[in-house]
Amino acid sequence: MSSLLLHHLPPIPPSSPTTTIRSYPKPSPVVQVSTRTTLLCITCARSQDDYHATLEALNSKGRTPRKSLGQHYMLNSSVNEQLAATANIKDGDVILEIGPGTGSLTNVLLDAGATVLAIEKDPHMAALVRERFTDTDHLKVLQEDFTKCHICPHLFPLLENNKAMNEESRYAKVVSNIPFNISKDVVKLLLPMGDIFSEVVLLLQDETALRLVESSLRTHEYRPINIFVNFYSDPEYKFKVPRTNFFPQPNVDAAVVVFKLKQAVDYPPVSSIKSFFSMVNSAFNGKRKMLRRSLQHICTSIEIEEALRNIGLPATSRPEELTLDDFVRLHNVIVKS
Repeated sequence: MSSLLLHHLPPIPPSSPTTTIRSYPKPSPVVQVSTRTTLLCITCARSQDDYHATLEALNSKGRTPRKSLGQHYMLNSSVNEQLAATANIKDGDVILEIGPGTGSLTNVLLDAGATVLAIEKDPHMAALVRERFTDTDHLKVLQEDFTKCHICPHLFPLLENNKAMNEESRYAKVVSNIPFNISKDVVKLLLPMGDIFSEVVLLLQDETALRLVESSLRTHEYRPINIFVNFYSDPEYKFKVPRTNFFPQPNVDAAVVVFKLKQAVDYPPVSSIKSFFSMVNSAFNGKRKMLRRSLQHICTSIEIEEALRNIGLPATSRPEELTLDDFVRLHNVIVKS
């Protein structure tokens, strides 16, 4: 075994046609929770990505997963296949992948016929993915921090080439196993981009996925991000992915969420999106405070009480009691007044 093998990584058994890797728990099966979507099986022509292949790839660059980058590598190719199937990847689709790591999901996306723009912050992993897929011209790798990257100049040429071949493919898709520590930043950047992406399929921390999709009114999980998500998209929790499918194993399970992005014409009718979210954020800054107090910097308490009554809500309403539609109507009443 290579001298680059790092002492604190689990040992890799010698390779042979009959070798069975037993040095780590077998990845748990995906827990399917949605019956509305049939997940198709995609056959990968390239080599499968498993524990052994992942460690060899890391060792080839003398790397270990970096906690600061939130790196947890997928060990189960079937999870990547289900990610691609959930996004309904078709031949010629343009896909944005954030954080390709060793290229395990990239492998599946390319085999499904997609053209992939992969953005990787770690220069060693970016180099690894480039080297791994040197035989294809359907992959572009950018060594960038996605949260600071201007993707449009790189994405538009791919979309233009795609439209020349397929008029139906006007939009790209996002399919990614993203670092948990940047998940909300990624969601906030991607969801307003309905003019570019038709849907965003992300593998997130399970708790985060549930909060984004299923947080209920009158609970402490209900926050401005829930208003944001539903303003720009129709989210759906698809399935849970046990933590044993990752290396290193995180302390939490993961889950796949699909965000069907809305076009601008389908956004809730507000006079100014910026002022709308400014009001929403201000409302939640005074968590558990009545809106007539937390929004006093916008107008007087009496005017807020009147606006609430005008939309059929109690004058004593609190932010966690309002739906997206309630906030939209409240904003529009306040703006008119």
